[in-house]
Amino acid sequence: MSTEKTNLHPRNLDRTGYDFKELITTYPSLSEFVKTNEHGTETIDFSDPEAVKALNKALLMQHFDIQNWDIPNNYLCPPIPGRADYIHYLADLLASSNNGVIPEGETVQGLDIGVGANCIYPLIGCSVYGWSFVGTDIDTKAIQNCSTIIENNPKLIDLISLQQQTESRFIFKNIITPEDKFTFTICNPPFHASQDEATKSTLRKINNLQSNSGTSKTTKPILNFGGHNAELFCEGGELGFVTQMIYESAKYPMQCLWFTTLVSKKENLSSLYKTLNKVSAVEIKTIDMAQGQKTSRILAWTFLSSAQQKAWKF
Repeated sequence: MSTEKTNLHPRNLDRTGYDFKELITTYPSLSEFVKTNEHGTETIDFSDPEAVKALNKALLMQHFDIQNWDIPNNYLCPPIPGRADYIHYLADLLASSNNGVIPEGETVQGLDIGVGANCIYPLIGCSVYGWSFVGTDIDTKAIQNCSTIIENNPKLIDLISLQQQTESRFIFKNIITPEDKFTFTICNPPFHASQDEATKSTLRKINNLQSNSGTSKTTKPILNFGGHNAELFCEGGELGFVTQMIYESAKYPMQCLWFTTLVSKKENLSSLYKTLNKVSAVEIKTIDMAQGQKTSRILAWTFLSSAQQKAWKF
């Protein structure tokens, strides 16, 4: 019996929990990873990257009609419910600038900064709301894998385009051209400031998952679980990355309705608010999200007045 996850967004399809029988019908290979825990509930070992990948494949097929999704070894395997929540809260944010109506269709264009090898935000945004996306990354292999996912799902070919960021110190430069207009940007920034910090965090995460599932602790990061270097850390960590993003966003004030990013560490917010005030952001919003034991938040800002937001052509 699945329990309702009331902390997920009301439109999140996983709010009522995972229906493993239905998911196995959709993707039979998932069955080898499903077990019954001591509470009599069907589950998987969330510290096993192959199990998580199989669950993701099943969820993407069942909820979003995405076929043949896969990621290379050692790339981030994202939790689908949490990523879907970001998309749903983003839809609500856009509605706040559109007389309370969620704008749908491909004229709503998002810019995904650090699309990764998994392409997860564009896949969900295209499937649920019909939005179009430009996905950018500094990693050639990640871009190539996204391209394969898109080719495996022909309905996405006209909705998702990919662009490699050739200069890793920049975020929007080289990507946003003078002719571009984006409805929003979306980003899951690298959280950590170094490889060592990222490794320790990954081990903590895995050991927490393993203790919850009764598995013995590990001392080595599991391949395919931690994520690729560029996905996990950068100089200055999350604070440095998002600060750079804010400063760069100020150079394109009229070319994007809402700039947004995840902020994992609450203690970074006060510094980021100061930077946003420094660049004269007109409106700043922080949207809290909670998935499982983890609390995260979306930081959103715009340089457009209320009147300019209302005049935005969706």
